[in-house]
Amino acid sequence: MCLHSEAVNPSDGALVRKVLDGDTDAYGVLVTRYRTEFARYATGLCGDADSAADAMQEAFIRAYRSLGSCREPEKFKAWFFRILTNQCHNVRDRRKAHAPLEVVSTEAAEQADDRAIQNDLRRAIRTALKDLTKEQREAFVLKHIEGYTYGEIARLLDEGVDALKMRVYRARDVVKRRLEELL
Repeated sequence: MCLHSEAVNPSDGALVRKVLDGDTDAYGVLVTRYRTEFARYATGLCGDADSAADAMQEAFIRAYRSLGSCREPEKFKAWFFRILTNQCHNVRDRRKAHAPLEVVSTEAAEQADDRAIQNDLRRAIRTALKDLTKEQREAFVLKHIEGYTYGEIARLLDEGVDALKMRVYRARDVVKRRLEELL
């Protein structure tokens, strides 16, 4: 029964081993398995879908090229998560370096009047998230946007739960104050 289940829905470790043995299609299964979840996370870190898509594409390429360095294939998700997080930071840093001092989003202007309030709120949240440190943003997005538990976040980031709780608390305080100013 377990063998049948593994054949139908192979574990991350089994897929990583297949890729390393030359089955490049197995990597496509890993990409499909995590694409949606990590797209939301990347969008939260990068601040917009286009930058998130760039970060994800680069992260998947980097992960594929360095898959042999994944010491624990069963923990592919956590391993890839770190690559994606670093890539999101790189994309944000590059965008900041090339962005004009005032960046104005055209989203609200393109939306119908009934969606303007939602767009204003989204923009305010993105602006508030920009005030967080990289570490605070990671923890905040994982907790409040992705819905991970502190234990899950601790495993993904390889950090202690108490430190994460404090980081999320501080991030929440910054976001709350910033939203009060913006709205």
